Amino acid sequence: MVGTNSIRGSRVGSGPTGEAERGQVAPRIERSYWCSNGHESRPSFAVEGVADAPEFWDCPRCGMPAGQDKDNPPAAPKNEPYKTHLAYVKERRSDKAGADLLDEALSALRERRGTTDAP
Repeated sequence: MVGTNSIRGSRVGSGPTGEAERGQVAPRIERSYWCSNGHESRPSFAVEGVADAPEFWDCPRCGMPAGQDKDNPPAAPKNEPYKTHLAYVKERRSDKAGADLLDEALSALRERRGTTDAP
């Protein structure tokens, strides 16, 4: 038989797997996080970095933010509706300022055309 391989199912360069070959795992601690739907997540963090554990964690079941206080989980984020360009312009200018700007632009256009009559 040509091309037989006695190490079928493994790739070249792979060695034996197991804890002894890979080294020791860093000591870990689990933290509990609860979302507003009551789901508990228990991610593990290295003991040396416990002070660096985040205050909030995304719930893997529903995607809501989760906190470490079971009785007071963080509130759901507020979704703001999509704003059009006109909505942003209206936030910056009042109706009177917009009307004044429009009148100024129309009078400049009429001067360039040579017409002064307003409709």
